[in-house]
Amino acid sequence: MSPEEIEAIAGGYHGDPFRILGPHAGARRRSGAWEVRTFQPQAAEVAVLVDGRSVPMKKIHPHGVFVATLDGEQRPYRLRLKLWSGETVEREDPYRFPLLLSDFDLHLHAEGTLYEAYNSLGAHLVEIEGVRGVRFAVWAPNAEVVSVIGDFNGWDARAHPMRLRSGGVWELFIPGLGEGTIYKYYVRSRFRGYRAEKADPYAFYFECPPKSASVVWDLDRYQWNDQEWMERRARTNWLQQPVSIYEVHLESWLRGPRNQVLSYRELAESLIPYARDMGYTHIELLPVLEHPFSGSWGYQVIGYFAPTARFGTPDDFMYFVDRCHQAGLGVILDWVPAHFPKDAHGLVWFDGTALYEHEDPRKSEHRDWGTLVFNYGRNEVRVLLISSALFWLRRYHIDALRVDAVASMLYLDYSRKPGEWVPNIYGGNENLEAIEFLKRFNELAHREPGVFTVAEESTAFPGVSRPVYLGGLGFTFKWNMGWMHDMLQYFSKDPVYRKYHHNNITFSLLYAFNENFILPISHDEVVHGKRSLISKMPGDEWQRFANVRAFLTYMYGHPGKKLLFMGQEIGQYEEWNWNGSVRWELLEFDCHRNLQTFVRELNAFYRSQPALYQVDYHWSGFQWIDFHDVDHSVIAFVRRAENPADFLVFCCNFTPVPRAAYRFGVPEGGFYREVFNSDAARYGGSDVHNRPGVEAEPTPWHNLPFSISIALPPLAVVVFKPERNRPGEAAQSPA
Repeated sequence: MSPEEIEAIAGGYHGDPFRILGPHAGARRRSGAWEVRTFQPQAAEVAVLVDGRSVPMKKIHPHGVFVATLDGEQRPYRLRLKLWSGETVEREDPYRFPLLLSDFDLHLHAEGTLYEAYNSLGAHLVEIEGVRGVRFAVWAPNAEVVSVIGDFNGWDARAHPMRLRSGGVWELFIPGLGEGTIYKYYVRSRFRGYRAEKADPYAFYFECPPKSASVVWDLDRYQWNDQEWMERRARTNWLQQPVSIYEVHLESWLRGPRNQVLSYRELAESLIPYARDMGYTHIELLPVLEHPFSGSWGYQVIGYFAPTARFGTPDDFMYFVDRCHQAGLGVILDWVPAHFPKDAHGLVWFDGTALYEHEDPRKSEHRDWGTLVFNYGRNEVRVLLISSALFWLRRYHIDALRVDAVASMLYLDYSRKPGEWVPNIYGGNENLEAIEFLKRFNELAHREPGVFTVAEESTAFPGVSRPVYLGGLGFTFKWNMGWMHDMLQYFSKDPVYRKYHHNNITFSLLYAFNENFILPISHDEVVHGKRSLISKMPGDEWQRFANVRAFLTYMYGHPGKKLLFMGQEIGQYEEWNWNGSVRWELLEFDCHRNLQTFVRELNAFYRSQPALYQVDYHWSGFQWIDFHDVDHSVIAFVRRAENPADFLVFCCNFTPVPRAAYRFGVPEGGFYREVFNSDAARYGGSDVHNRPGVEAEPTPWHNLPFSISIALPPLAVVVFKPERNRPGEAAQSPA
C-alpha cells in the first residue's frame, strides 16, 4: 500500500477497496505470511481473531486504517473492535469474502437479457461461507466509488465501499445485517465532482415517504393460498371472458375516522368484499409502486420493485393480492415505464451522468409532467424495466399490467414543439427503441400463464393489441380513448341537441374491432375540472341519474371490456380528491343508493350473458338494427355470443321523452323477454317497462324479417332476449 492509497481509503475515494482491504497473501515480501487490513474509523483498537487467538492490529492512519501480519496460510478470521465509546464488539470483515455475482449474470445484464435482475441486483439476505448478511449490488458505471451507507455504519460513506465488477456493477456483502436494515448508496462520480445519496433502484421496500431510504426485506417468507385461482387463470382466455374492472386509488378509496389511510390488510377486509359484492371481475390499482409524492397518484415512481410503504410491508401487499384471488378477483397493476421523477434520491443523474435518462433534453424531459424519459436504447435500462414487470407478475402474482402513457413512449415529438425533439435514424417521429422495448415486454409478460397487458394509448398507432409476430406491439388490450371522449361529449349535451351529435354514438363502431378494446371511464376523466361522471350529465337530478344509467347500460352493451373508476357507482358529485375519500355518506340518499344497486345488477347481468363478452373483437358479435332515427336520438343493436343463436337486443332512447309502440326489427320470431331495463323503479327510474316481454310479429322492419313493438322508456336502455320453446308454444323461425 502506498501512502496515497492509504489516504484514499481513509478519505473514502479509493475506487478498488478490495485491492487494499481484507486478507492479502505474501505480505511485505515475507515468505509464509499474510496480512489483514481494515478501515475502522469508529474504533480505538482492533484485533484479528484467528485460530482461537487475538492478534493486535497496528494503526497506520489516524482516521482508522489498521494492519496485522499473520503467519501461515490465509484462513477465516473475525475482527474485535474496541470502540471509542468503550464498547467492545466482534465483527466479520466484509472484505474477506469472494466475488458475489457470477460473470454470466454480469454479461446478461450488460447484454440486456438479465430479465430477473432483481435476483442479482439490489439487497438480498444471503449466507456466504456460513455467515449471514446482506449482499448489495448496484449499477453505476461512471462512479469513482460507490459505498453502502445506513444506520449500521452511521451513514459514513467511507465505511463500506463496494467492489467494481464488469459492466459497471458494484457489489458488497456486509455480514451481520438483517431484514429491516435501512440503507442507501453513496455515489461518488468521476465527473463534475458529483456526489449523491441514492435509494436502491432494485429495493424491495422503502421507508414511508417523505423518508427516502431503502429497506432490506425478505420476500420469500409469505405463504400464498391462491393456487386454485392461479391454476384457473392459466386456463383462461380473457378475450372471451367477462372483464369488468373497478379502478381504485387505495389512498382515497376509504379513509379511517381520523382521515388516516387504511393499510393493505384493512383494505383487504373492506375493499375486496365490496368489489366482489358489486360484481366486478378485477380491481385495477393506480400505481402502488413506491413514489415520493402522493399528489402524483403513484405515477412518478422511485421504487420499481417495491409496493409503497404508505399502506404496509411487502408481506401486507402480498396478503391483499392473495385475498383478492381467494375472493375470485383479479388484480391489475398500473405500471409506469414511460417516465420517472427528478427526486434527488431516485434514478435521475444516478452516477453523475444521464444513466437511465437521455442527456439531450430534447429526448429526456417530459415538460408537461416535470419528469424524465427512460433511455430505452440502453440495455441495462431495459433490464430494469422488464425485470420490474416480470417481478410483479411472478413474485406478487399480479394478473395484468396496465401500461401508463404509452403514447408518450411511442412518439419522439409527444407534446413537443418543432425544434424540441430529435427525429429517429429514418427521420421519423417514432421512438424505435421504445417500440422494441414494448414488444419485448409483451412477449415476456405473455409467457406468464393467464396474464394480460393493457395499453393506455390515445393515438391511432397501428396494431397496439396485435401480437408481435403479426407486427403489433403485443398488448392484450388497449384503452378505447376515442370512444370515451365521444361518449362523454355526447352525454354532456342537453338531449335536445343530441341529434346534432348522433355520429358520436355511431362512429366507434367503424373501428371497434381494429383493436382489443377496454372501454374506460377512468380517474383521468373526473379530475382537473372535468367534473365527476354524474356532474357531466345535463338536466335535473332525476335526469342526471337516468343519463348515467342509460350511458352505463349502453357501455356494457357496446363491444369491449369495461372499466369504472371508484365513486362513479354511487353518483359522487365532487371530482375525485386523492387526498380525501369517496363520499360514501351519499348512500344515505335513495338516488345514490339506487345507482349503486343498478351498477351491481348491471355487472351481474353482464357476467351472466355470453353475448356481452364472448365476441367482443369481431364484427360477428355485433349487428346494427337501426341508427337512423337521429331526430329522436334512438338506436338499437344486437349483441351475439359465440353461438349466434344466443343474442340480446339493445333498444336505446337518449332523450327524456317516453315512446309508446316504438317498433324495432329483430332477427327472428318468438317471445322476447325484457331482461334488463335501466328505467326500473328499483334503480330510481320511471318504471316504463315491457314486463315480462313482447311477442315478435312477422312484420319486416329495419331490413329484418320480424319486429317488436315496445314501450321505450325515457333516457334509458332496455334489453330483450329471445326465448325459444316457451312452455306450450312453438318457436317461430324466419320464413
